[in-house]
Amino acid sequence: MQNKMTTQQKTILVAMGGNLESEIGPPHVTLGYAIASLRSMTNSLLRKSKYFVTPCFPVGYGPDYVNAAVSFQFQGESHELLAILHRIEANFGRLRSQRWGGRVLDLDLLAFGDEVAPTIEVYEAWRDKPLSEQMSQTPQELILPHPRMQDRAFVLGPLMDVAPNWRHPVSGLTVRQMFERLPSEDRAALKPLP
Repeated sequence: MQNKMTTQQKTILVAMGGNLESEIGPPHVTLGYAIASLRSMTNSLLRKSKYFVTPCFPVGYGPDYVNAAVSFQFQGESHELLAILHRIEANFGRLRSQRWGGRVLDLDLLAFGDEVAPTIEVYEAWRDKPLSEQMSQTPQELILPHPRMQDRAFVLGPLMDVAPNWRHPVSGLTVRQMFERLPSEDRAALKPLP
C-alpha cells in the first residue's frame, strides 16, 4: 500500500513572458536565465518552446512581449511550486505593483497535473469574469488551471511546442483544440522570435 504522504509527480505547464529589460538584458535573455533557474530549483528536465513575440495585452499597456512555455514533471504541492515561480520572478526584478502592467518576467502556473483548485465553482467564476473585472481584480488564492489560458494565443501558441496533446481538466479540450478555436487574427499575431 502506498504511503499517503507520497506525492506523485505531476505534469506542470508554465507560461513565461516579459516585455521590459531586466538587469541582465532584453526579455529573451531574461527568459533564458529564468528557464535555467527553474530547471535548477525544481531539479527537473524541462521541455521548452521557442520564443514568440506577441502584442502587449491589453493593447497599449507597453512594448510587445516575448513569450514562451515550459512543461516538466514536479513532485510536490502546487503552493510549493508557486513559491518557486515567485522567487524566480523576484530574483529577476519583478515587482507586483500593477496588474497586467509591463514586467521584466512573468511566470504563470497554467496547470498542475489535472488539479482544479480551489474548487470548480471558484475556477468557473474566474474563468467567466468580464474583461473589465479581470483587469481590476486579483484572486487571493491559486486558481488552477489558469482560468484564461484557453483565451490567449500567447499562452497556447508556445504550449503547442511543448504539450499540444495536454487535456484541460475542465473543458476536456487539448491545447491543440483550444489553439485552433482562437480567432485567426489572434493566432496570426503570434510571431516566432527571429
